[in-house]
Amino acid sequence: MLTLTCPNCGVAADETELAPGGEAHLKRFGPGASDDDFEAYMFARANPKGIHFERWRHAYGCGKWFLAARCTATLEVFATYPAQSAAPPEAVLAAIRARRPGWEGRS
Repeated sequence: MLTLTCPNCGVAADETELAPGGEAHLKRFGPGASDDDFEAYMFARANPKGIHFERWRHAYGCGKWFLAARCTATLEVFATYPAQSAAPPEAVLAAIRARRPGWEGRS
C-alpha cells in the first residue's frame, strides 16, 4: 500500500486517505494558446515505469494539495513537498540520486 506524508499537516496517510491529481509540474496553457499546446496540456501525460512526480490531495485529512516524488514500479517514496513548488526542489532531486545513483531526470 502506498503511504505518503503530507508536508502540510505532517500526517503519514495511506492511499485511501488521499486523492490523486495526476502529473506534477505541468506547464498550463489557457486562452490564447495554440491548439497543439492546449491539446498537449490536456491529453499528453508521462506514464513512466520508475521515478515520477505527482500531485496528491490529503482528502480525508487537511484537504490540501501537495507533490510527491515516487517510483511507480516499487511504490518507493523519495519525498513529498509543497504544491506551490514550480519544480522539484534540489533536496528532493538529491534524495532520488542518493537512492538511485546514475538517475538522469529533472535537474
